[in-house]
Amino acid sequence: MNIQVGDIGHIIQLAIAPVFLLTGVCTNLVVLTNRLARIIDRSRVLEDRLDIGYSDAYLNELDVLYRRSHLINVSITLSTACGLLICLVIAMLFWGDITNISLDKYIAGMFVVAMLALIGSFFYLLREIFIASAAMRAHRHVRRPAK
Repeated sequence: MNIQVGDIGHIIQLAIAPVFLLTGVCTNLVVLTNRLARIIDRSRVLEDRLDIGYSDAYLNELDVLYRRSHLINVSITLSTACGLLICLVIAMLFWGDITNISLDKYIAGMFVVAMLALIGSFFYLLREIFIASAAMRAHRHVRRPAK
């Protein structure tokens, strides 16, 4: 196993794009966890209010928050899977070059699966945003009297 400096440089060049993608996935995970934290905080406030007195409005909002949290959790799971697969792609780039094993098909397959996971994550995030926006509009109409 004789690795040349030029070989390592070439592998690093190949790994740059997945590393940048990994940075984007991590940023997406920060956004998702922040959204989940806000949902959890709001649901705790509503649950405390329900302990004081029963309200259909609180229960309806809690139902929406539980749906949103489920969607965000699926999105977080898919983003995490994407990040893991990208890390494996990077590792396989180096491993394949070090061992002279042809891993091209596996690398391509893992990258495609990673992209599908990222697409799924964005889909669930978008669905959660639509539900949050619809709930906000519905809540505004309930609070504001008609003119």
